[in-house]
Amino acid sequence: MSYKRILTIQDISCVGQCSLTVALPVISACGVETCVLPSAVLSTHTGGFSGFTFRDLTEDMPAIRAHWQKEGIKFDAIYTGYLGSTKQIGYVADVFDNCGKEGALKIVDPAMADNGKLYYGFDMEFVAAMRGLCARADYVVPNLTEACFLTGIEYREKYDRAYIEELLRALTALGCPNVIFTGVSYAEGKTGVVVYEKGEYSYYEHEMLANSCHGTGDIYASAFVGALMRGKCAYDAARIAADYTLECIRVTAEQDNHWYGAAFEPALPKLIELLK
Repeated sequence: MSYKRILTIQDISCVGQCSLTVALPVISACGVETCVLPSAVLSTHTGGFSGFTFRDLTEDMPAIRAHWQKEGIKFDAIYTGYLGSTKQIGYVADVFDNCGKEGALKIVDPAMADNGKLYYGFDMEFVAAMRGLCARADYVVPNLTEACFLTGIEYREKYDRAYIEELLRALTALGCPNVIFTGVSYAEGKTGVVVYEKGEYSYYEHEMLANSCHGTGDIYASAFVGALMRGKCAYDAARIAADYTLECIRVTAEQDNHWYGAAFEPALPKLIELLK
């Protein structure tokens, strides 16, 4: 198997087990060279911490891209996570255009909303820019709220398969042919992942654990990307990522007062096992 090189673009929270501090080790554990383009540096993530520091790296992004281009550095895949502004989305689109090898995969996690609401600091201008970035992608990995904002379809807490399929058709109509739709629940106590690939629907259902953790979306998307780059089909990559994320949540529940993130590191052997 060829040794793949992937670029991931998102912020880095120095403490908090999310964004780049998740993506770099998780994708690396999948046996893939993982390069990074930090969009910002924070002392901690913003969920539950106060007084955190923030360093915006937006204006560094074009110079980094230009240096890579000068050096002839190209990537087999480009995966984006949390992006802090519409300007950053524009710079990422430039990276898409100039830093991928021929046929490079582009995977977008439109990390901007949850529980029916946009994250703090985002507005509909940001949503419109993210919609344009998703149109350039080969795979998008939204949750229900993000799918609704991207498509303009009303958010529902209770839904059926027909509603999910309506969202999937609307998402692919944006221009991206494949959707990995997380957190889709059709039965009490169960949740799962929908894989919508070139118009074909498949669903991987698993148990819904009572506890939740910061950063599990980043863990899931990173594990999916890593498995995909190891040659797994989209459905198998989605299944592996789901099983690994569940294991991370279980391990976290065994820790005392581990409220700020998911203990993904002790579960990495599980991910490697799932990849075999």
